[in-house]
Amino acid sequence: MSGASATSEKIPVRVYGGPTALVEYGGLRFVTDPTFDPPGEYPMPLPGDHKLVKTAPSPVTAADLGRVDAVLLSHDTHEDNLDNAGRALLAEVPVVFTTESGAGRLGGSARGLAFWQTAELKRPDGGTVTVTGVPARHGPVGCEPISGDVIGFMLTSDDLPSVYVSGDNAALEHVKEIAEKFAPVDTAILFLGGARMPFAFDGALLTLDSALGAEAAKTLGARRVVPAHYDSWAHFQEGRAEIEATFTEAGLADRLDFAR
Repeated sequence: MSGASATSEKIPVRVYGGPTALVEYGGLRFVTDPTFDPPGEYPMPLPGDHKLVKTAPSPVTAADLGRVDAVLLSHDTHEDNLDNAGRALLAEVPVVFTTESGAGRLGGSARGLAFWQTAELKRPDGGTVTVTGVPARHGPVGCEPISGDVIGFMLTSDDLPSVYVSGDNAALEHVKEIAEKFAPVDTAILFLGGARMPFAFDGALLTLDSALGAEAAKTLGARRVVPAHYDSWAHFQEGRAEIEATFTEAGLADRLDFAR
């Protein structure tokens, strides 16, 4: 596991394309933003003929993942974070942590978290994992009426290193707030890709790009950075090559773990 510290290696993470990752933490299995559909197009509910385009298949199905104890869903309103197969998975999962508005839409096992709100899950060994909802913003200041609410997550437990899941966050100021409470973070799963759409917010970033991701890694004091949300969709502007180059230039190459 390139660049991972000994403590990081306690926390297995695997990324399965787009924003979907499996995190094994304290004996519990967490899946981020589940997307398993084949390549295709999803019409967007906006004026004009705008679509989200998935360009590559997921390497796994939901069934391939085995038991899932919880889903960490940054938001439910965009198919590149929750597609049809991902929605089907939610019905089989004991708890889905997401935004408060998303929990209202999803119902079932969905549990909304406000920023800084916590929930506790019992570990199989009798310990506790704390899931904290942390701030995120899916675009420039004031984007929420169009891009919707979004949330990130922090996983902590008394005897385990911390794991941050950024969700679709474009705001470094939120990363700084998170760092004030949780730095240094052991593993940061950063949704990168520099997502942009020319018709949205004058082409402003909707997620972190590699340069902002490197800044986020420094701010968090992250010992391991696992990139996600940088492939399989047409609106992602940067891929693995750009991420590697930017982190290398920033002196952070040894922190990268693509976890594929």
